Amino acid sequence: MAALKRPLEGIRILAVEQYGAGPYGTQLMSELGAEVIKIEAPSMGGDVSRATGPYFLGEGDSQFFQTFSRGKKSVSLEIKSPEGRAAFERLVASADAVVNNVRGDQPEKLRITYDHLKAINPKIVCAHLSAYGRDNSRATWPGYDYLMQAEAGFMTMTGEPDGPPVRFGLSMVDFMTGSMFAFSIVSALLSAKTTGEGCDVDVSLFDVALHQTSYPAVWSMNEGHDVGRLPRGAHPSIAPSQMVRTKDGWAMLLCQTPKFWDVFCELAQAPHLKADPRFVDIPSRRKHVAELTEALDAVFAKHTTDEWMALLGGKAPFAPVKDLKDALANPYVAEIAMRDVVEHPDRPEGLHMLASPIKVNGKRAPGVRAPKMGEHNDELLGGE
Repeated sequence: MAALKRPLEGIRILAVEQYGAGPYGTQLMSELGAEVIKIEAPSMGGDVSRATGPYFLGEGDSQFFQTFSRGKKSVSLEIKSPEGRAAFERLVASADAVVNNVRGDQPEKLRITYDHLKAINPKIVCAHLSAYGRDNSRATWPGYDYLMQAEAGFMTMTGEPDGPPVRFGLSMVDFMTGSMFAFSIVSALLSAKTTGEGCDVDVSLFDVALHQTSYPAVWSMNEGHDVGRLPRGAHPSIAPSQMVRTKDGWAMLLCQTPKFWDVFCELAQAPHLKADPRFVDIPSRRKHVAELTEALDAVFAKHTTDEWMALLGGKAPFAPVKDLKDALANPYVAEIAMRDVVEHPDRPEGLHMLASPIKVNGKRAPGVRAPKMGEHNDELLGGE
């Protein structure tokens, strides 16, 4: 059997990181083979995620922490002390990148920018993830995902029209910013390898959140159009592309092209929908979306969600609305091996985790637990 190929093997990353967005990005890189070394300050208890409950795994560890730092190493040192700084700089000399997700004014104070480290290693890439960036009036502001969802407009485009603004159920701004962070680091590493010169790269939660508003933002800037909150989570341009009510629950139907509308009408035995002049094409269906929703509910009320899935799955774009427990128990999740069991010393039966979403040559990297704080001091600092 061929060995698992890890594209980032040989890359060493020092990570001054905690909580969500930054660790998510470096975990993606760790799963692809990078050696990610968490720099954790004993005076602060290390990464704050170690103490984030409600589910803990021995001292200084939690299931939350395991979600963001699998496969990494940990060294315990005080980067602000003379001894800790000296140890840190020795690691910098052998590293490819120094990354952080501290507040925007902190990289300068911690002396972890390219200007501070290039004398030690001219090829070092210094990557900075913060709430609002390092070069503006909000550089000193703390910030988190939910704040970005609020200020960048997400919450006024989420939920039902007659309800209050709603945040996403997940911290998607953290995840998107972490992914953008990993992309920026890899891009800068490619440049450093070619030119021999490193650089600073920056991403911020706010910038990424605003960027993700995408075409609704373009419509707003050019046409003054406000997408707002649409019934049933409907698409602003295409219909039907929304939730539908089945006999026993909810599902999503997305007829994004005329072909899929025709297929749906045929499989659902609903020729009256196809023949209705109000629903003749996408613009007409979008114009009459309230009437379309009522007509669709009447059709979907005839069968359960599972029955509709059996009828439409793989033919018309359709998916059941599941709660998280049922989503994880989906046989398809097992088929594609998106669940993993990771060995952990404080959980003899193993820790159930989600597998890496990235395949290389058709294989996912096996899961490896996140490190205990300072677990790799002897290996990386010579026992300091």
